[in-house]
This record gives sequence, C-alpha cells and structure tokens, in this order.
Amino acid sequence: MKKLLNLSAPRMRKLAGNMATDKMKLFTSIGLSDQKAKETLKNDAVSQNLADVIVEAQKGNQDAVFSRTTGNLLYHVGTRMKAQILAHRPTLIQYITEAKIASETQLNAAMDYLLHNPKPPIAIKDFETSCGVGAVVSPEDIERVVEGLIKKYKDQLNEKRYRFNMGLLMGEVRKELPWADFKAVKYEIDMAVLDLLGPKTEQDMKPLPKQKASGGNAKKEAKEKSNKRTEADLDLSNVKITTDGLIGPDGKLKSFLEMAGESQKFHKPGENYKTDGYVITSNTHEILKKHLKETGGQSLNGITYLRYDDTNPEKEEEKFFVGIKDMVEWLGYTPYKITHSSDYFQELYDLAVEMIKRDHAYICHQRSDEIKGYNPPPSPWRNRPISESLTLFEDMKKGKIDEGDATLRMKTTLEDGKQDPVAYRIKFTRHHRSKDAWCIYPTYDYTHCLCDSIENITHSLCTKEFQARRSSYYWLCNVLDLYCPVQWEYGRLALNYTVVSKRKIGKLISEKIVRSWDDPRLFTLTALRRRGFPPEAINMFCGKVGVTMSQVTLDPTMLEACVRDVLNVTAPRAMAVLEPLKVKILNLPSNAPREISVPNFPADEKKGFHKVPFSDVIYIEQNDFRELGVFKIFKFVLFGKDSKDSLVFNRTVSLKEASGKDS
Repeated sequence: MKKLLNLSAPRMRKLAGNMATDKMKLFTSIGLSDQKAKETLKNDAVSQNLADVIVEAQKGNQDAVFSRTTGNLLYHVGTRMKAQILAHRPTLIQYITEAKIASETQLNAAMDYLLHNPKPPIAIKDFETSCGVGAVVSPEDIERVVEGLIKKYKDQLNEKRYRFNMGLLMGEVRKELPWADFKAVKYEIDMAVLDLLGPKTEQDMKPLPKQKASGGNAKKEAKEKSNKRTEADLDLSNVKITTDGLIGPDGKLKSFLEMAGESQKFHKPGENYKTDGYVITSNTHEILKKHLKETGGQSLNGITYLRYDDTNPEKEEEKFFVGIKDMVEWLGYTPYKITHSSDYFQELYDLAVEMIKRDHAYICHQRSDEIKGYNPPPSPWRNRPISESLTLFEDMKKGKIDEGDATLRMKTTLEDGKQDPVAYRIKFTRHHRSKDAWCIYPTYDYTHCLCDSIENITHSLCTKEFQARRSSYYWLCNVLDLYCPVQWEYGRLALNYTVVSKRKIGKLISEKIVRSWDDPRLFTLTALRRRGFPPEAINMFCGKVGVTMSQVTLDPTMLEACVRDVLNVTAPRAMAVLEPLKVKILNLPSNAPREISVPNFPADEKKGFHKVPFSDVIYIEQNDFRELGVFKIFKFVLFGKDSKDSLVFNRTVSLKEASGKDS
C-alpha cells in the first residue's frame, strides 16, 4: 500500500505560499508586472495554464529570460487557448520561442487554424501559410500599398485634411499585408499624409464647430433637458423625510407596492393595453384564452419567477446565482419558483427547428467580426432552402461544424436597424448545469421572450436599454404562434458620487481599487447590507422614487434619510460613549431623581420607556467639548450649546431627557 501524505494546516499553507512564489517568479520572467502577476494568481485555472506554458517554453532552463514580445505571446497562449486544441500547445510554444510566430496577429491566425483543424497531425505547410510563418514584408511593399491608398483617397484627404479617418487606411493595409509590422505601416501613412497635406495648420487644430440641433436631435436635446428637470425635482437632499404615511394600519412599514402606488397601473391579463409594437394576429384571441385558462386570469397578487439567464456557458459563475437569490430574499421577496433558461434548452431547440420550417430563420456562415457594427453586409445565405438550413442546424447540434463557422439567424430587423440577430451559436464549452449535453447555445434575444411565454409571464419588466429589443420580442412570439407577454421598460436609477454599473464595478474590483462586491464604499445591495442598511429602507427608497421611464440621478442623502426613518420605528434607542470625558455636576439638588425615563422610540412614545441611571457624575464624548471662555464654570440648562454644537466653558447647555430636572 502506498503511504498517505499527511500534511498539517501550517505545512499546507507554507507549501501553498511556496507554490505562489514560484509562479510569481515565472510570471515576472515573461515581463508581467508584479500587480498583473498577482491578479493572474487569483484565477487558479488560468495561473496554472500560464505556469505550464512558461515551464514548457523554458525547456529546462529555469533562468531563461524572454523578450517582451515573446512574453506577451506566451501569456496569450496561457490565457486564451481553447481546451479543444490544448494538444497542439507544444507546437505553438515552439514556434513562438523560435520567433517564427512573432506577432499577436500571427498567433490569432495560428489558433484559428488549429480550431478549424484540431485533429493531429498538423499539416505544417498549410499551418505556416495560414499564420504567415516566413512571410517577409519589405519596406518597399508597405510604401507601395500606402501610396496606392493615398491616391485612392486623395480627394477626401484634401477635403477633410487631418480630420480624415486614418483608421480606414490602416484597415485596408491590414487586409492587403496582414503580416506587416504595423508600427512601420503607421509611420509610412503619417509620412505620406504629411507629404500630401503639409504640416497641420491652426485650422486643423481647432475643435469642430457644434452643429445646431434639428429634427431628431432637437427632440433628443429637449428630452435631455426634461430628464435634467426631473433629476432636479427629485433632489431631496435638503428635504426632511418623515415616516408620515409610511406606516400601515397594522403598525408595520408599508410594502413597496403600497408606497409606490403603481400596481394598479399595469394592464390586466387579456386587456389590449399594450406597450408600443405589440402585434395582434388572427390567433391572438385563442392564445390569450388558453393563457387565461392556465393562469386563472388574476389581475393582482400573482406570482413572481426568479429566472437566471445562463445561456452563455463561458460567463456563468455560481457565486452570482447565489448572491442574487440571497439579495432577493433579504429584500423580503420569496420567488414562487427559481428557474434557469437552461431548463428549457430542449423546448428552445424545438422552437428553433419550427422557426426554420416557417422560413423565419436560416443558417449563416458569416463570421462574428463580419456582422458586427452598423450596416454590415447582408448575409448571402439568407434565402437558402429550408431543408438545407434544417440539415445544417442538426449538424450544429451534433458538433459536426466548428465553432464560429455557423450561426442560426432570425429574419427580422431591430429598432436600431440591426438586421437578422443571431438566435443560436456554437460553443464547445461545458455548461455548469446541462454539462456536455449541448454544444449550441441560444442568445438572450432568442431566449428571453420564449422563456417568458413558456412560463406564462404577464409582465416582463426590464431596464430601458432593452427597448431596442422589444420588436424582436413580440415578433418571435407571434411568428411561432405562442402566447406573447407584454414587455415594460423603466429607467435606471443612479446615485451621485458612486458607481452602479456592473461592468465598472467589476473593473474596480479587478484593479484592486475596492475589495469585492460587498465593499462598504460601494452602493451594491451586498455592500449596503454590510453597512447595516435595513432592507425596509431600500424598499422605502424605491417606493418613494417610483417607476419612471426617465433616467434619474439622486443624492445618497435621500437613501440615508429613508434609513433613518426606518430605524426610527424599528430600532430601540441605546446610548454609548466611545471616548468618555468625565463631567461633575456641582449643583445637582440632593432630591434630584436618580433615574430618568427615556422613550424606546423617540418618534413614538407609545412603544414604551426604559430607565437610565442619573447622578452628579456623567460622561460625554471628548469631541463634544471645547475649552473656550475664561470662567471654569459649567452648568446645564435648556438649549445651551454654542453655534458649533459643542459643550464649552461659560455656556449653558442641556441634558437630553433630563432638561428641567437639574439646575
């Protein structure tokens, strides 16, 4: 039998520390800064992959030092390489260390080739051709291509001068000379433009004049002004907020819906009060009839689903799922059911097949970079035969088509003009719930509305940036003859002096400016809970602001005022002196009471009192005392603090709850 290795906790910590030190040394050997190396260490999988890559590149020489270019390329191999081509990692490392692959463009081309040809052995000649190994681009080649482009765009350059988009020239050079040194390309373009236009003039340096708003722009400016007025109207930082009207007949704080007063404004199931774009078809009546039968046709007091959109297997993390559920329950809401989009993968696939059969979707082979941005070229496969799309979609499901080589696109146009959004894409990545059952995954645009329909949702609420997707939401449900919920949008709520964007907070965490999502300096729900904010205060704050389409920015003092209001009716009062200063009352009468009654809740004396001992010796906070005046006399009477609200010599002050009981 093999002897088991039994390590104590201190020994294991020491061993882990040594391993981290070794990895730090490896990471800095390829040119990573100490900060970047420490960040990389936090991801166990990435740091281990990168360490393996560096060790392999060292070839037994632990003191090997790599150039900055080689180090960057090795870093990309360790952090970007897909799992399905890991078997080819030694080949890539060899080409990098031998300087046959010397740029990120070449490395990306090499990994793309391997993704399309993952089975060994590698066809070396094709591989080297695809990633430019041995390709030599001379200065004369660069000069020739740039000269041709300058002639092509000469009129536009003369007209716009240095305001011309030079990135357009760089892009065209990249197409013709993909393996060129782009520092040399940029230098050549700069010299050619300087030769054509001469040095920059004062006119070239001036900022562009602002154009007068007209038509849609005027409307947009008016809307922005309206929003600003809304923000100003909602700035309640100097307004005293009370609990008047916030306590229900049962003596408890009212719910969010009672405070917001918005519940009655939503449509009732089956009514024709719809948001813009809702489509009525010949089947709508029957579909709604079936929906009402299944849901019971309730108008209020319905149920709420908590559904996680887990359609991207590369970005799902269990801690976010747990955190969202935790915060929802902390706010006082218990979902009727917790679901995941992945629960409906089979239904979504079946509906996609039906959509192809109805000629509302097709398989497209354009790459992702070809359909990005505005006005991309139309797909040449839009009108391919239905039977061909069905066969290809089945091949996608079975893993016969490489990642990035095919997508399922819907035949519709979004409000922003984007044509044929993607419904399904290929990702050879293990899903945290469905495991390896699928290698094609639906997009949010495709999944959201269909899951709402499957779950018989009546009110689908989302923030305003999803308004551009409303038309595809309604279109998709109707072309498949499914029950179509109503999508409602509302404006985001922002706060001054803080960051609320998930993307921006994530960057603050990654750059070590804040510790985590619950850092008390943030205004995330977890951070507010850590600071001691009661959930009732969050609900009160949202109820007071209400639901609006406008983007509003409020001052945090309004939220803090809601916290005070909640604590006034929920937190019994207690007293503490953190930095005590002993005070002797010289003229306290001998018959003065030795106990004082203090209300448990200052705003509501009906909730009872508690006794506080009282004598000629009391304690105050040190920072509440300042030595001013000349007489060393100190007596207590009603309302005797100075203008700075501190106790001072030769001034009269009062003891709270004891006023009138002392002389």
